[in-house]
Amino acid sequence: MLILHDLTPLHWALAGLGIAGVTLTLLFIGNRRLGISTGLEDICSLVLPAPYFRRSAVTSGRPWRLPLLAGLVLGGALSAVLAGGWEPIWALGLFDRAIGLGPAGKMAWMFVGGLFIGFGTRLAGGCTSGHGIFGLANFELPSLLSTLSFMAAGIATTQIIYRVVFPIVGAP
Repeated sequence: MLILHDLTPLHWALAGLGIAGVTLTLLFIGNRRLGISTGLEDICSLVLPAPYFRRSAVTSGRPWRLPLLAGLVLGGALSAVLAGGWEPIWALGLFDRAIGLGPAGKMAWMFVGGLFIGFGTRLAGGCTSGHGIFGLANFELPSLLSTLSFMAAGIATTQIIYRVVFPIVGAP
């Protein structure tokens, strides 16, 4: 059951089939690679005149990547509406009890986390969706190494926060 609205969840395999369908459609019909981080470059290229965002590797993907990004946003909104609505919250559970930074502190924490994610995405040459879904499906060694690095960093960060940071600040 879903936590918020007592809805019966769909089987996980349906999500896998959906992701596989999008991945294979992009590959076989459009000869394109699935990846979300490049979509951020597309959005930036609409408003920033920097040469980096004007290169053809970015602008050539707009006709399919921008609708894909719009579909992700609209799909999330539709899912929220069908599940009974959406409402932003500031409650972060254990983080609030352990750190308790307030809204500005939480925004700063999330901003710094986003910078780390962005740095890792650029360092790895792509995001978790590009490497973990598309790259692994194509048996690409760089994608395997990147995905293993993403997972190891996530596990290490979680262990550090829960076993080192929270005990120092007196979290339960």
